[in-house]
Amino acid sequence: MVNIETISSRSGQLNGIPTYLGHDPTNNYYLHHRDNPGAIFVSQPLLGDNYHTWLRSMVMALTAKNKVGFMNGVIMQPQDESLPMYNAWVRCNTMVISWLLNSLSKKIASSVIYANTAQEIWEDLKERFAQGNGPRLFEIQKSISILSQDQSSVSTYYTRLKSLWDELNNFKVHSRLLMWSTENPLG
Repeated sequence: MVNIETISSRSGQLNGIPTYLGHDPTNNYYLHHRDNPGAIFVSQPLLGDNYHTWLRSMVMALTAKNKVGFMNGVIMQPQDESLPMYNAWVRCNTMVISWLLNSLSKKIASSVIYANTAQEIWEDLKERFAQGNGPRLFEIQKSISILSQDQSSVSTYYTRLKSLWDELNNFKVHSRLLMWSTENPLG
């Protein structure tokens, strides 16, 4: 019996795709056999007002999957459709689109479902929801200033206060995170 892995490693290809594209976990085109279009990466879908928290969760998840490059445009669609790399790009882009759609509310997902690339969706969401930090920042700062323990336990009070401080700090690093997510050459 012929071992396909032996043949593919000698030729450097498997199913017409260079092995470095599909079998190296450090490569942007790598998809683990457990990666699937139904995967959900964030516990709370994007509703609009939770954009900053959602963004942070998605960047972490996509970084772990080595797919940020599909979001920030570092990994561009190959122009030549005959290249094996083209099919690998289409497969990964489609997977990332599915992951994104699964992380959005139904209403928001229906507004971006016809985008052709993950980057188009990413930019659309950023354009719509990254604006208007001022009112939310004010709301968080006000919540921190009026928060009192009242009848709650110390741990409950501390958890609420820490959550507000963490959200406030997230806004402070948000502009750097946005810049990184759209310009990071490491993708």
